[in-house]
Amino acid sequence: MANPPGFGLASPPDRGYTRASTTRPAMWHAESRDNRPNEEDPEMPKMKTKSSAKKRFKVTAKGRVVAGQAGKRHGMIKRSTKFIRTARGTTILSKPDEKTVKGYMPYAR
Repeated sequence: MANPPGFGLASPPDRGYTRASTTRPAMWHAESRDNRPNEEDPEMPKMKTKSSAKKRFKVTAKGRVVAGQAGKRHGMIKRSTKFIRTARGTTILSKPDEKTVKGYMPYAR
């Protein structure tokens, strides 16, 4: 298949598929050829981790989910001393919340 005169493009290699349009030359990019699905080695696409979850939660070695304590951003004057003391550091999430968060982070197990 030869290109029309005046375009100066080399003919694409014959890969068993045709161009959709014959009125203008097709755009042949190296990345489009490399990103075609490989018939010999079909792979599932990678799952995405929620960016907000990976910033807020960590998974322990035993598989529990650790999160920062809630309710300590502002208004500490009206909180009791006991509340402020017990809300230090981090906390382990409950089982239902843990299941939700692990769904957001498929590779943090």
